[in-house]
Amino acid sequence: MSSIGRHNMPVKAVLLMIGSVTCFSVQDAAYKWLTDGYDVTQILFFGRIFALPLAVVLAMRAGGIRTLATRRPFAHLGRACCTIVTLMLFLYGLRILPLADAIAIGFAAPLFTTALSVPLLKERVGPRRWAAVLIGFVGVLVILQPGSTGFSFGGLLALGSAFTYAFLLIISRALASTESGPSLMFWNSLGMFVVMGIAMLWEWRTPTGHDIWVFAAIAMIGAIGQFFVTEAFRFGEVSLLVPIEYLGLIWATLLGYLLWDQVPTAMVLAGAGIIIASSAYIIHRETKQKRPTPPETHLLET
Repeated sequence: MSSIGRHNMPVKAVLLMIGSVTCFSVQDAAYKWLTDGYDVTQILFFGRIFALPLAVVLAMRAGGIRTLATRRPFAHLGRACCTIVTLMLFLYGLRILPLADAIAIGFAAPLFTTALSVPLLKERVGPRRWAAVLIGFVGVLVILQPGSTGFSFGGLLALGSAFTYAFLLIISRALASTESGPSLMFWNSLGMFVVMGIAMLWEWRTPTGHDIWVFAAIAMIGAIGQFFVTEAFRFGEVSLLVPIEYLGLIWATLLGYLLWDQVPTAMVLAGAGIIIASSAYIIHRETKQKRPTPPETHLLET
């Protein structure tokens, strides 16, 4: 176990986290590319095709296949359902929204997590964190612009994805006390693999041309990103690594411009800045009070 235990290697952890965010940003762009011609069930199935063997490999490194065993199957089932709803909402939102807009709205997840932790986990949230939550939601309103011509159904879908992802994080937090990281990945991926594999049969479209390579990319890059993020949290602390998630907005902006000639509006950038600042403060306070965010923090990595 010593070779796979936690280590304090911050530089290595940061590099791994940057690699993870980069992988998931490319995967998000590939998801958006595919949503124009394929059903989200088929896209999500291929996005998880290598997650199961990866979970087994990580389990073998962490003490053997027995680390995948669980006594909480219904909790894993609920977590898988949250994952399915979260990703489907996100991908349907991606069909409508620019990539950077969807990513920016997704950063609202820690705000929902903090608010929901009070009734669901009986955690105590102090006035400073409540203030940060309220300020963060102001940032969400800046992006969504309700009541204006800039408001879209895609924004609501992305916000709904952030909300259900908050439930996913809370379930993960509760499960983390008894389940290993590979176990969380294995059972969640198994649920996704089975449900999406069945659902896509009714909407199957055989990939052609460049799309074949895009499907291959989401499978490979997703697995690499999951490995990177797992390793990153083995070598670094949550407070060091979670803020690197916000690098995803830079990648989304760059990829959105290169692939679709999309540039975030000033309102989106302003709202994203507010959300990022408030979320970073909440993460700092939770870490300071020893309530770490679960390692699985990326919206499309769950």
